[in-house]
Amino acid sequence: MAAKAKNEGGFMETLKTIVYALILAGLIRTLLFQPFWIPSGSMKSTLLIGDFLFVNKFAYGYSYASCPSMFGVDFCGFAKGSDTRLLGSEPEVGDVVVFKHPVSGQDYIKRLIGRPGDRVQVKNGILYINGVEAKQEPIDPFIETFERQGPAQGFPRCKNLTPALGGECVKDRALETLPNGVTHEVLNIRDERADNTEEFIVPEGQYFFMGDNRDNSLDSRFSQRVGGVGFVPAENIIGRADRIVFSSAGKSLLMFWKWRSDRYLKAID
Repeated sequence: MAAKAKNEGGFMETLKTIVYALILAGLIRTLLFQPFWIPSGSMKSTLLIGDFLFVNKFAYGYSYASCPSMFGVDFCGFAKGSDTRLLGSEPEVGDVVVFKHPVSGQDYIKRLIGRPGDRVQVKNGILYINGVEAKQEPIDPFIETFERQGPAQGFPRCKNLTPALGGECVKDRALETLPNGVTHEVLNIRDERADNTEEFIVPEGQYFFMGDNRDNSLDSRFSQRVGGVGFVPAENIIGRADRIVFSSAGKSLLMFWKWRSDRYLKAID
């Protein structure tokens, strides 16, 4: 009997430990960090398909979007529509931000380009913020293998049209310096309609985002009617992406033999 009671006591301690660990993990995910796996190439070369990172929720404070949805349940949906953020702070132009799409509610990751009141325009592929040019300095092209990528198994878009399977997929690359001094890489494939836009004036309480892979990003340059992001309300911001934890070039994160060793704990510029 004593042995049985001891076994039952040991089982209960183990069960409590697991429950406490799950609660702690839930609190960390809710209040501090949220895991995010890059599913598309819209932020190349800053972020690659298969990069795994944690989103810093504390960076901008909390809104309904910061609260995780699990098992199809939006636990904080009751707060949607509020224009306030708990412990809120203003995102900076140039930050790489994860947010909820204003229509679909899906998680997106893009670079913040315009804050409330800013004027944003693209002319001949060059970005202007409040009339100031974000200068681009050409650097070595971005070259990747032309092969299926990530869980969607799509092929990358290339400047050299459609190379042979396993061949080089080339994109022009430049260092772009935003008016506030933030510098990051941008890619160009070819002349596109979105290389020349109207001047967008960012409304109060909303933000303007663009992908670094400029010709392969449905972002704030495109209206939500055509599948774009449009302006993003402040309440939809989840947090800031600061650092890549690890990266997998395979179809699944579990394909550890496809992990990219050069991207462990890589800072996101």
